[in-house]
Amino acid sequence: MKGLELLLLPLLLILKDVSAQWNVWMPKDISAMTNSCVVIPCSFTYPSGIRPYRGVHGIWYFGHPYPQLFPPVVYKSRTDIVHESYKGRTKLLGDLTQKNCTLLINNVGVEHSGKYYFRADLGGANIYTYPDFTKLQVLDQPNIDVPEEIVSDQSLDLTCYVPDNCPDMSPQIHWMYTDYLPDPVFTPDNVEESNTAVLSSTLTFTPKPMHNGQLLGCRVHFENTTFFYERLISLDIKYAPRTVWVNVSQEVMEGSSVVLHCDVDSNPAPTITWYFGDKELMSEVASNSSLPLDNLTPEEEGVYTCVGDNGYGSMNTSMYLAVNYPPREPWINESLTLLEGSSISLQCNSKGNPMPTLTWLKDGELVGTITADEGSVLELPEITPQAHGVYRCLAENEHGRASNSLNITVEFAPVLLDDSKCTIVREGVQCVCIASGNPEPVIEFYLPDLNITINDSNSLFNYRTYSDGYTSTGIIKLQDKGERGNNGDTAVHVHCSFSNMYGSETIRLELQQEKKFMMAVIVGTIGGVAVIAFIIAAVRYVGQNNKKENGNPGQDVGSKVENPSMFYSAVKKDKQSLRKKVLKTELLGSKFNSILEEGTGDDSDYQSVGPMAGMERQELNYAALEFLHGRHREGGFRRADGDGSDYTEIKAK
Repeated sequence: MKGLELLLLPLLLILKDVSAQWNVWMPKDISAMTNSCVVIPCSFTYPSGIRPYRGVHGIWYFGHPYPQLFPPVVYKSRTDIVHESYKGRTKLLGDLTQKNCTLLINNVGVEHSGKYYFRADLGGANIYTYPDFTKLQVLDQPNIDVPEEIVSDQSLDLTCYVPDNCPDMSPQIHWMYTDYLPDPVFTPDNVEESNTAVLSSTLTFTPKPMHNGQLLGCRVHFENTTFFYERLISLDIKYAPRTVWVNVSQEVMEGSSVVLHCDVDSNPAPTITWYFGDKELMSEVASNSSLPLDNLTPEEEGVYTCVGDNGYGSMNTSMYLAVNYPPREPWINESLTLLEGSSISLQCNSKGNPMPTLTWLKDGELVGTITADEGSVLELPEITPQAHGVYRCLAENEHGRASNSLNITVEFAPVLLDDSKCTIVREGVQCVCIASGNPEPVIEFYLPDLNITINDSNSLFNYRTYSDGYTSTGIIKLQDKGERGNNGDTAVHVHCSFSNMYGSETIRLELQQEKKFMMAVIVGTIGGVAVIAFIIAAVRYVGQNNKKENGNPGQDVGSKVENPSMFYSAVKKDKQSLRKKVLKTELLGSKFNSILEEGTGDDSDYQSVGPMAGMERQELNYAALEFLHGRHREGGFRRADGDGSDYTEIKAK
């Protein structure tokens, strides 16, 4: 215990020395509301060796502690001389003899805000201005203590402060615009510190992004007065992006332009970044951003994403931009040459937006099915010669169409066509051999009876060929219709050979008697007999008439018989008229007509290759038709010669 006293003794001596110095105590800061009052608590000390002369006096200065600078006098205990702005407003509440310098200022205004200094006057040279001061702040509205950062969804305390340093006026605090707050809690408090009093009210709630920018108010009312003081604040709620708005997905045409917009709701403003897929396009700090896209191509179709990030969180929204365009030229197989019986798959691919429909056409006609896809396959199994042609793939959508074509060439062994045959023509026999194949077949004729092969190298026969596409036609003309076989039949022995790199074949061509020719022979023969009979009847009729006119028919007949040339000339005229009529009907076959023709024609282009070559051309000069005891047709006539027979003379070739 004694040791403790020894330790405390130096401290007591220090305190005693301190209390014996010029010191003052007053609040460093104090506040008051306008039109109210304020009490500045104050106490001072001076050295103990000083004996006040004529009492203890004091002076309060405003602004400066040095009298030589002539600061405004707030209060002076020796006189009532003070600065005019403080006249009637100040009063010393303390007892200077008790070292209490507490000052009361009534009806303070904003102009009274500042530093207040106290000067002790103990008489004589014992005058001292304390350097310590009280800073008075005169408020026209209460203070609200707002945190530097208010974060959404985190509990928030807002405190409204009002000075309570006027004994005659008691303040009351009310919060305004709190109806929209979620579950607000109000906590009043009265704090006294360093002889200054502060009345406060704390508002507690959890803010949401929706409260950002909302107004809150603190209102102060002094009882028994008409003084009201208000303070309004706008809530600055920090929150992560809660909405990111972009254009809705849309369709645009190739080559056009579009502007994509992005709005982000966040506090503070975010950094907005545009992405195309994973590729960053642009970035800026703003609450909204626009991305222009010009001269769009199909490659720019895809997902565009707007990302907003403000440090409290991030959010993104995407949209799809579709670029429409007409179908591109389809990709198809190259032109092909295939062998009959093989198979092939024709590929067609085209791009377009909307997706094109693909149609396969062969020589302008629809084949296969219409496909709504970027790819189509046309299967051609077991290819036949009919598969030859132009295949076109047509791609269509609502914006246009495009197509591409290929040729398919089918190679196959030659085949004989049905029109291959030998027929009788006016000049003789014409043999036609028609074969189809690819490559186009080579045609040759073979005459087995003569052991002769007829082709382009043999110029002794009337032979020619021509081609039409993959069809080759060979034609040979022979003068005679055939040769007489061992058994007495008449036939044409002509063989046709056709060949290409894939095969060859030899076929005997049959002689076909056309119905038209046969009918012409039959009808022509019957008609000729009928006409001749008609001529005979006409001659008889003329003879009868002459006999009647001359009265001596026997003499006329005798004279004509004796002069047959006159009789023949009349018959010849009728025969020539008959020949013209027969030729005009065109019912007779060409060979039969040649019998009736007066000239033989030029046969230098034809070869005699059969027994018909032994037949000599003969002229039938006369034909004698004898009708024994025949009946006369109605309207006819009858003549009798010396032996009683009826006849006429007809010359024909």
